[in-house]
Amino acid sequence: MASGGKKKTTMAKLDRERRMRERRMDKQARKEARKQLAANGGADAAPDAPDADGSEGPAEQDPLRPALEPAGTVRAGG
Repeated sequence: MASGGKKKTTMAKLDRERRMRERRMDKQARKEARKQLAANGGADAAPDAPDADGSEGPAEQDPLRPALEPAGTVRAGG
């Protein structure tokens, strides 16, 4: 039988828990992608490794990593 009391979990706590679950899922997806890349032969150098001259190489966005956002930017839906 359900109680008729007040809801005890705040929206802020629910939002924190949702963000934490999303981060864990993103991390697991990146881990699985790395495992699959390694299983398929993978590249000799890691995609984030700097080139010989110290530059990062081509400025391609890794689809498994979120884009960096400027400080103070508010994400939609969160």
